[in-house]
Amino acid sequence: MMFNDIKLLLIQKFGDAVIAGEETGGLQPALLINPDDIDRVCLELRNNPKTYFDFLSSISGLHYNDEANRYGVVYHLTSIPYKTQLTLKISKPHDRESSELPEFKSITAIYRTADWHEREAYDLLGIFFTSHPDLRRILLPDDWDGFPLRKDYKAAEYYKGIKID
Repeated sequence: MMFNDIKLLLIQKFGDAVIAGEETGGLQPALLINPDDIDRVCLELRNNPKTYFDFLSSISGLHYNDEANRYGVVYHLTSIPYKTQLTLKISKPHDRESSELPEFKSITAIYRTADWHEREAYDLLGIFFTSHPDLRRILLPDDWDGFPLRKDYKAAEYYKGIKID
């Protein structure tokens, strides 16, 4: 299936609101998915015999730091039997003054590979994935303060008495 066929399939299955937009100007086109529907979309794309996106190759977290202070997640799906790839993107604004973490649905129940990818996005950007089975730091020490890949992160000068260059 081609990009437009997949888009049409998702609209027919879930309605127009599932697709928030599309990006077609880059090397690989991306569907912008309503964040509340990402789990249903991934499940459909994995289980539908016309698409069969059986492999999640990566998940990347983003902090756009625009006026809305959006956070996002990019999913790279691959259908090994059909030799096709698809990029899905979700994002939502987050209040800069909030002590709550930006929150998205976990897809670990659909793709086991998502486990470590979501933990990395949590660890480095502070993105919370609801229903994740073991959401905790994976790269940084448990007592690390902050999320270093956020655009507004201020690096500490010292960690446990050791100067950080």
